[in-house]
Amino acid sequence: MKPEFIELTLGSYIISHGYNSKNKEMMEPIVSDTFSKKIIPISRIKSVSEKYILTDYVDGRWIYWEYQEDYKTIKKLLL
Repeated sequence: MKPEFIELTLGSYIISHGYNSKNKEMMEPIVSDTFSKKIIPISRIKSVSEKYILTDYVDGRWIYWEYQEDYKTIKKLLL
């Protein structure tokens, strides 16, 4: 049975507010000096790269989180 949630250590993030009239993504970076543990529903995860985990956010937005774990660890947790 696959878990429904994943615990990650997350830091700075970028909120995607959608696209402007020229089809350019509108991004709002939020810088954090520290990382903190968060539990995220796996159903919210859209993709994982070597630097960011992309998840759903409020009102149809997306959020790109920096994470402290390594990519291989997250991949194992999700698979």
